[in-house]
Amino acid sequence: MTDPLGQSQVLPYLAALSSQGYRFSILSFEKKSRFEKEKQVIEKITDASAICWKPLHFTKNPPVLSKIYDRWKLKREALRLYRQQKFDMIHCRSYVAAEIGLWLKKKAGIKFLFDMRGFWADEKVDNGQWNMNNFFFRNVYKHYKKKEKEFLQRADGIISLTHAAKDELLKNEAFSNLQIDVIPCCADLDHFDYHHIKKEFTAALHEQTGIGPDDKIITYLGSAGGWYMTIEMFNFFKRLLQKHPEFKMLVLTKDSPEKVKKQAAESGISPDKIVVMYAGRNELPDFISLSDCSIFFIRPTYSKIASSPTKHAELMGMGIPVICNDIGDTGRVIEETHTGLVIKEFTEVEYDRVACRMNELLAIDKDSIRKAAFKYFDLEKGAGDYLQIYKRILKV
Repeated sequence: MTDPLGQSQVLPYLAALSSQGYRFSILSFEKKSRFEKEKQVIEKITDASAICWKPLHFTKNPPVLSKIYDRWKLKREALRLYRQQKFDMIHCRSYVAAEIGLWLKKKAGIKFLFDMRGFWADEKVDNGQWNMNNFFFRNVYKHYKKKEKEFLQRADGIISLTHAAKDELLKNEAFSNLQIDVIPCCADLDHFDYHHIKKEFTAALHEQTGIGPDDKIITYLGSAGGWYMTIEMFNFFKRLLQKHPEFKMLVLTKDSPEKVKKQAAESGISPDKIVVMYAGRNELPDFISLSDCSIFFIRPTYSKIASSPTKHAELMGMGIPVICNDIGDTGRVIEETHTGLVIKEFTEVEYDRVACRMNELLAIDKDSIRKAAFKYFDLEKGAGDYLQIYKRILKV
């Protein structure tokens, strides 16, 4: 819960459902450093909605055995909570939690909601964490793919982040009759609203960042590296500058500014064309408001069929058009709403094609982008979808 996604993609939904009469206990694993920093923030949110929060701490060492120990702790605590509270349903985010949820369903007969979030086991392979040439990881992967099938077939409800992932699952004959609901990563569109940005604060940000009034800004929001193709984004920006030298790139990240600037320089980008800063959630809309457009490229692997970037929802709420590759449902959303441009391949020819359409991109009406955000990514709508799923499973 102390990670940003916990605060944006878990707690708001549970707070909304709590207002409808549901009572929750959250069992989560927390990083000790973030727990000490964010504990009081989370407790304030959970206390306000009468949510019982039971945090556990990750065990770091020894490798592998520590994960087995953590799984045992999770199982023990879940059983203890059930004996205390006799809850009606266990709502499990992703696969490790789902193992415990299915076990409790078998043991106690409670309802089991598999909020799968993505193809977790395939993500581990795609990002290199599980090397399929290694006997151990190959068997771990097989274990969780077998479990995935059981989760899907035994769940009382299934939630996917994308229609693309749902369609992929339904192509499998074993899953063709399943009912799968789609709820993407939504955003608090009251928080991410450009109407709330004060001009005097924006002027101060221009001075703080060194971004001039005549500069055009393309923003990247998030981690450098990992799933995000930082080098390819810089290569696009380099081609963009050849046609539109008035642009600067604003990178809002927790990563080291020196590391990001070094990567940019290695891609041939002048230091005066890139600004790297960190913005917390509360001030993020103010920094996003400096943008004329935004960019994100995500590695196009099999598992990313199920990816729903939270940043897409936040940017649309701020009325910012995006340049991205077709991951999950992003391409479909952009094409249906005309709120951005989709990169088809990572080549200079393709970068130039998109760069030639920048004036078209920048002319997209902010209000139309924000209106589309409410259709696809409104947090209230997402909470309402969860409410209907809860009612269907619990028959209330």
